[in-house]
Amino acid sequence: MKDHSKKFLTIVNDAKGRIKETNVEEVKIQLDRGDKFFLVDVREESEWNKGHITNAIYIGKGVIERDIEKKIDNIDAEIILYCGGGFRSALAADNLQKMGYSNVSSMNGGYSGWIKAGYPTEA
Repeated sequence: MKDHSKKFLTIVNDAKGRIKETNVEEVKIQLDRGDKFFLVDVREESEWNKGHITNAIYIGKGVIERDIEKKIDNIDAEIILYCGGGFRSALAADNLQKMGYSNVSSMNGGYSGWIKAGYPTEA
């Protein structure tokens, strides 16, 4: 676990109070079931290039508010965001909700939890 600053954790915890969270296991179940949703990686591009969850799409946290409508224009679509551990994705989920996206969640545990569970990835 990274040593995050108290101020960063304060805003993450504030966002987590307003968003829906899921976890690595539930997302894997949804993928295996063939559920229709958008799995969005919000990490930095360098992180994405090293590896990401199979069939995920990339929209970095730094540009997600600007670019989300170009990739997902249906504000009612199910969107699951993930980052390295679930903090940046929580912040991004909060902002997407503020933009009117109604079915957004953040994957707690993030990519590191996905890797730890041994689930499939691609580069």
